[in-house]
Amino acid sequence: MKTPTARRNRRALRTAGAGAAALLALSACSSSDSDSPSSGSAPASGELSGTVTVFAAASLQESFTTLGKQFEKAHPGTKVTFSFGGSDSLAASITGGAPADVFASASPKTMKIVTDAGDASGTPVTFARNQLEIATLPGNPDKIGSLKDLTDKDLKVVLCAQEVPCGAAAQKALAASRLKLTPVSYEQDVKAALTKVELKEADAAVVYRTDVHAAGDKVEGVEFPESADAVNDYPVTLLKGTRHTAAAKAFLALVRSAEGRKVLTGAGFLKP
Repeated sequence: MKTPTARRNRRALRTAGAGAAALLALSACSSSDSDSPSSGSAPASGELSGTVTVFAAASLQESFTTLGKQFEKAHPGTKVTFSFGGSDSLAASITGGAPADVFASASPKTMKIVTDAGDASGTPVTFARNQLEIATLPGNPDKIGSLKDLTDKDLKVVLCAQEVPCGAAAQKALAASRLKLTPVSYEQDVKAALTKVELKEADAAVVYRTDVHAAGDKVEGVEFPESADAVNDYPVTLLKGTRHTAAAKAFLALVRSAEGRKVLTGAGFLKP
């Protein structure tokens, strides 16, 4: 026959054992939660490795290069390589099988080329917007003050090709103003159009204000109200077949983060 004291000791042991088991279970759950991708915590820098290949619109060159350096510094063992160009050409390269992890386009239309081909992983997200501006020679010697001034036959004006986002936006602004403009050349990306002015091969070009900003004192920018009718959204997406998914997702997170937005707005981009 068990004494009251023995029964009390046995109950105490059972209670202590249950408490220890509960503590172990809680510890295991906490450990599991901290390792779960759904917890929202960013991976530690040591967990990321490999090269992230980014195809991006030419107008993103300066800001994305800055973000790439920040990413590599924050995550030793990673490298970000870029291919900048016209969004339509980049989209064609991706659908043609060019290896890339991330695509950042200057318009939803060119992004749709990639999504329609089934090459995007997930749904593209708009991370920035951009507006047009007229780039002139330093000091604006031709006194260009409006979009209409570009129709002067004595001026050599350059536009982006119509299939390129900056060219499509320029045509939209011209159509809204009921203006007809015959450029001396159509360029395949916005940097090429701007270079024509920098080299004094053209008197003016319709480009993005971010490119005018990046050119510094090599050109002078002229704002025009019609540009508000042709603002471009910039979508970004992860691509299928990436070999370093974690690193690519982390770069995407940086682009969309407060720090990424700071770099983009500093370059002249509008918030999404």
